[in-house]
Amino acid sequence: MRTTNQLGHRIVGAGGAVIFAVVLGACGEPNPAPAATTAAPATPQASTRPAVPATGAPVWHYEGAEGPANWGKLSPAFAACGEGRAQSPVDISNPSRGTASDLRLTFPPAALRIAHHEHIADGINNGHTIQINYPAADTLNLGDSSYQLVQYHFHGPSEHTVNGTHFPMEMHFVHKAADGRLAVVAVFIASGQANAAFEPIWANLPKQKGVETHYPALKVDVDALLPTVRTSYRYDGSLTTPPCSEGVKWILMTTPIQLSAEQIAAFTQVIDDNNRPVQPLNGRTVVTDAVSVTSADR
Repeated sequence: MRTTNQLGHRIVGAGGAVIFAVVLGACGEPNPAPAATTAAPATPQASTRPAVPATGAPVWHYEGAEGPANWGKLSPAFAACGEGRAQSPVDISNPSRGTASDLRLTFPPAALRIAHHEHIADGINNGHTIQINYPAADTLNLGDSSYQLVQYHFHGPSEHTVNGTHFPMEMHFVHKAADGRLAVVAVFIASGQANAAFEPIWANLPKQKGVETHYPALKVDVDALLPTVRTSYRYDGSLTTPPCSEGVKWILMTTPIQLSAEQIAAFTQVIDDNNRPVQPLNGRTVVTDAVSVTSADR
């Protein structure tokens, strides 16, 4: 197990004309993790387990009458999408600075602890994203709170923006505490070199909506999916998909990872334009342990 150092965060002001917002994006409620099997076949297999909402569930999309502008009107359960004051994603702009004592009072230190072991994963195309679920996974510690990784998924283009600019993609690692609270680690994805760490899943992206692909005994090195530089931006926000529940802790890595143009295209040919527009900060504070962010980071 590898543990990152606790973050000595620098505060980001909320009252200025421009503000640094954290970049974790659209996440839905975590699906219950499937039970691990003891004797798994060697190749990915499709199952008939439904990955789409049950009959009668509110329908939503990323465009048209059921798009983001109308999510809050589609169901009383989605009211936060239209009425919430702490919604995600947000734009990251020019940061301001505060004192270490301010930070300690506002946000606990964060330590991301990553265990290296084999996961039995399930890939789902739920019509809104491609999501990889785990029955047991790694741990995120925020202060005295512990969260377990339950799934990660992708958005293209990115949901969060930096100075108004999108990245080609964004990846969200959704963690859940025992009491149901959520924390998301978000990673920007830039176009660059091919990323071998993604190939075990990327070679078998579930293209058919509603069909789950089972990856038996697949060795997933979560550490390899994250950037080596672990500075971050943090803020309190929401899920970026209905029901847009608030109270979500966002941790956005300041350094993007890279996928090749071909790898990015492999995702966007299956799922594209699944990003919610950025939301107002409404006075929220964003903290960071990064010294600065420049255009070179994009």
